[in-house]
Amino acid sequence: MFPFKPITRSNCGRSICGTQKHLCSMVLLLTILAPFSFAQSVLPPPQGTQADASFADSFRLNHVTNVFATTQKISCYTPEVPYAGNLGPTNGYTGETPCNGSANTGEDLGPYPTQSVVNRSFLVNNHSESDLRIDPTNLNHLIGQTKWFVSAEGYNHLQGFYESFDGGKTWPVQGHVPGYEGFTDNTDPVGAFDGFGNYHALLLPYQFSYDKSGGQVFNNGSSLPNPALPGEAISSAVRPHGAISASDWSFTHNRGLDYLMTAPNAHSNDPDKQWITVDLNPSSPHYNRIYAMWTLFAFNPSSVFVSFSDANADGSHTDWSTPAVLPTINGHPWDSYMLPHVAPDGTVYTTETNNPSQQGFQFADLYVISSSDGGVTWQTPVLVHHDIFVPTYQNTTFREGIVNTFAVGHHLINGHYPLYVSWEDGASGVSNLYLTTSTDDGVTWSTPIVVNDNGNPVDELQPNLNVADNGVTDTVSVAFYDRRLSCPAAGTAEAIAGGIALDPGTGASPGTPYGRSNYCINTAIQFYTATLTPIGHNIRLSRHTWDPQLNAPHPHCICNSETFIGDYFGNSSSPSTEYTTSVSTFDDGSNTNHYQQQVVASVPIPKR
Repeated sequence: MFPFKPITRSNCGRSICGTQKHLCSMVLLLTILAPFSFAQSVLPPPQGTQADASFADSFRLNHVTNVFATTQKISCYTPEVPYAGNLGPTNGYTGETPCNGSANTGEDLGPYPTQSVVNRSFLVNNHSESDLRIDPTNLNHLIGQTKWFVSAEGYNHLQGFYESFDGGKTWPVQGHVPGYEGFTDNTDPVGAFDGFGNYHALLLPYQFSYDKSGGQVFNNGSSLPNPALPGEAISSAVRPHGAISASDWSFTHNRGLDYLMTAPNAHSNDPDKQWITVDLNPSSPHYNRIYAMWTLFAFNPSSVFVSFSDANADGSHTDWSTPAVLPTINGHPWDSYMLPHVAPDGTVYTTETNNPSQQGFQFADLYVISSSDGGVTWQTPVLVHHDIFVPTYQNTTFREGIVNTFAVGHHLINGHYPLYVSWEDGASGVSNLYLTTSTDDGVTWSTPIVVNDNGNPVDELQPNLNVADNGVTDTVSVAFYDRRLSCPAAGTAEAIAGGIALDPGTGASPGTPYGRSNYCINTAIQFYTATLTPIGHNIRLSRHTWDPQLNAPHPHCICNSETFIGDYFGNSSSPSTEYTTSVSTFDDGSNTNHYQQQVVASVPIPKR
């Protein structure tokens, strides 16, 4: 969501005041000095580097498939607060487009019972930031979630979902997640299946209106666009096992919307960065316990919370526990990015990212905490890695996302379930990805290894960990966005289908980026054994290189140059197949407007 994220170099362009202006000045100075003051050599990855041509061809050699999932249906919904701003058509934007009967998802087009006004429905065009989960009761059943935009210019979106019943080949059921349409936005898609096959989405609905320049305005009480609802909430919705239609969701609990926490304002008292997991281990004493975590930002100092409930077979759940503050490092109230996972013995772990205000939020420390009694009490944080240099990406305008990712193994190593943490670091002048493991519950960590194996220095970003269990051993993977392949050359079929002519350019990289390096994007993945021995090289998961500047949402204001491709994307697996869902603006024949679409990639997990 980020109506009020702790300041980093990537969001200093927003409207700010007072002390934060001075912090942004410091951040921007660090941006200038970073490649010189903090530059460091980067050791090669343990698998060695590979040539760009080899990486480009790895898509074919590893039998990767791509499916443009979110182009398979046409979705519309009625926003609580419409937005009239439009950056098109010169730069490819379309603004809000009236639905005019084009929807074929079968979802309710509105207006909705929770709304305060009657508006008309608009086409869902862009789909950025995503999560992907596999039903443990049916490995061919996948649900993805993503931001479901009716306006990229106004950052106007709800959470949407897309569902497959054939292992990701087709995605016939799609729509917005219902129940929270009375809020302006509903954001940060994440969900998890329980052991009964019910899917639990953890939501972040919030309210704002627009000023005359297109900026977001956050108010309280009767000044909210919809005074009947809180300014912001952490909330839940459930898609029950066996659901068929786009509207088959349960979003109430105890005769009201299923809130875990509410706040009067989405700017100064801001719950954000929620995440969810479910204990799927039948031998665990807390089998089917749902763990929800989030951060509460209050003018930047933050507290982190946990709440839990127990899933029932019919898709309902017990009452959420009273939100409890999680332990952090004393005197350092700058924590966020909890990413909970449960080990087979029922111990729940999460990372905490401490990003303090000193030096303009430029450095981050990673910690792990755990609970062995179902989330009631928690261990003191243990350090994973110190002084990560939070990157800012070169040439383009999309902001830096979640700096780290976390996962837990399924099989014991040295009597402990292994913990894995990966992160991005910009100390070398570009962003590189690192990976470490602990086999003693986080007391000690292996020497970090470089994940990306590009030969030339470019930004590698947004790592996403997963651990696949084949019943005997684990295969670890890190998926990420990769920028080693240059944008397509002028006049080529790839450049035409990629919409490169529509690129608006940036101050750092003016002009149309034909053939430009460290600009366009692919999705990639690296596989490892459970002890982090690399299995081959990075594999390209994108059939086509795409331009991140096309139709890129503006997360704060149409008057601001900062744009968005998502802060994370989905990575999940069956025992034999890895799946990711990530952004592309390429036109494969189904994306003629070069919107941000979700492409689901699948690749056989390599044998060792």
